[in-house]
Amino acid sequence: MKATFVIGHKKPDTDSVCSSIALAYLKNKQGDNAIPRVLGDINNETKFVLNYFNIKEPKYINDVRLQLKDINYGKDYYCNENISLYEVIQYLKENHLSSIPLIDENKKYKGLVSMKNIANSLISWDYDKLLTSYENIIKTLKGQEILKFDEEIDGNILVASYRSTTFIKNIKLTNKDILIVGDRHSIIEYAVNNGVKLIIVTGNNVIKEEHIEIARKNNVNIIKTELRTFNVVKVIGMCNYAKTLAEYDVTCFRELDYLYEFNETHNKLRHKVYPVLSKYNDCLGVIQPSDINNKVKKKVFLVDHNEKEQTVDGIDDAEIVGIVDHHKLGTIGTSRPINFRNMPVGCTATIIYQLYKENNITIPKEIAGLMMSAIISDTLLFRSPTTSELDIETANILSKICETDINEYAMKMFKAGSSIKNKTMEEVLYTDFKTFNESDYKIGVGQISTLSVEELIESKDEIVSTLEKESQNNDFDICALFVTDIINEGSYIFYNKKGEHILDNAFNIENIEQGTYLPGIISRKQQIIPSILNVIE
Repeated sequence: MKATFVIGHKKPDTDSVCSSIALAYLKNKQGDNAIPRVLGDINNETKFVLNYFNIKEPKYINDVRLQLKDINYGKDYYCNENISLYEVIQYLKENHLSSIPLIDENKKYKGLVSMKNIANSLISWDYDKLLTSYENIIKTLKGQEILKFDEEIDGNILVASYRSTTFIKNIKLTNKDILIVGDRHSIIEYAVNNGVKLIIVTGNNVIKEEHIEIARKNNVNIIKTELRTFNVVKVIGMCNYAKTLAEYDVTCFRELDYLYEFNETHNKLRHKVYPVLSKYNDCLGVIQPSDINNKVKKKVFLVDHNEKEQTVDGIDDAEIVGIVDHHKLGTIGTSRPINFRNMPVGCTATIIYQLYKENNITIPKEIAGLMMSAIISDTLLFRSPTTSELDIETANILSKICETDINEYAMKMFKAGSSIKNKTMEEVLYTDFKTFNESDYKIGVGQISTLSVEELIESKDEIVSTLEKESQNNDFDICALFVTDIINEGSYIFYNKKGEHILDNAFNIENIEQGTYLPGIISRKQQIIPSILNVIE
């Protein structure tokens, strides 16, 4: 079963991470193959939560754009480099291919052989040498083993087409020669005495026992075939190893390469077949341009967001199978109906708890702990105006399941999350940062909740400098950081100069200053962003 990635938004917070893990657990209990993923580094608060409940941090996912591994290409289409060209031709015909990758005994990619190259070699009749195995010759010529001393046959091809006396007089034979001969016993005797590499006796002719004995003493390989000399000469070149006609300067793709990269390259090269390799250079098969129509999109379940700007890169290439969110409807659209659960509550985890109840799924202690933590974080322990009675009720139920004192635990969690030790001001700003576009305004708002605001207030100049720099680098019309005092239930505002007049009007402040305290303002979703948007609109 193809996996479904359960992911929260960019700049992951405790709700998006914990709710993704909780939802993935629920979906797996329902028989799905769900895997939680994160879109960035998790913050200190979330790390504390995961460590506290002994949950492994979800892996990072870069994007969900289509990759070659999502295409039903020709898997396991390849040939060993040491099979004969004759076998390659049969393989190409059976599988309707024009080219095939060659591999060694360990499946490592070695090159590409094409019908075009084989055809060119047939036309040029450039077959005066043979490099192959004894077995390949037997198979190709439908031959019979008479004497075998060498696994590999490497030599120059000669055809006994002269009179015996003329041949013996003019042709000097060595142990590098491969002789094709009929019933010319004097030439066979001459060949075995000179210790040639191989004698191919055509027309199913009889070889004298005395000649076989000499051949045995001189390590001369002998093969007999019912084919006539003319037919042997026609196909002898097809006995060669496939690797003798291999191309090495070939465009290959890795299975993890993106489909758009394949399309860009193919539009330039227009080849019919491309080898597909693993990151370890194992050959996995071949991809043809027609294969790209047979693709399986990555499945994603979005948690705690439904804005395109906040979701995973490449979302247009993916199949969204569901959304669970507690924010306003955003910009994400789908090509088909999906399960979309949206409720006016303070935390996504509150909704996910309802899903557990509706599906009669038992909640393990550690999963209950994650969902409780998410509700504490998003509602600031029920102080946020976004808090609903359902949030409070749910958090208390979950605290009993995970056997944790909710107030004592919340203080520990907030303390861990509000620490800025060893953090740059950029990291502080982007701890929980969201962007919005409205009426040609680009808005960026960061928020950090803390039990002790003093250390941040003392860094006012550095905060403002960082906001100005990020504003210029990212073309923000408004770039602000709200430092939320959890205990006193208010926020201190810092902002870029360009956004000052908007923020002044948004919060009804006559002479706004850096670090102005806004009593009662603690919710970005319900208070901060709506106030800014009201002014812009």
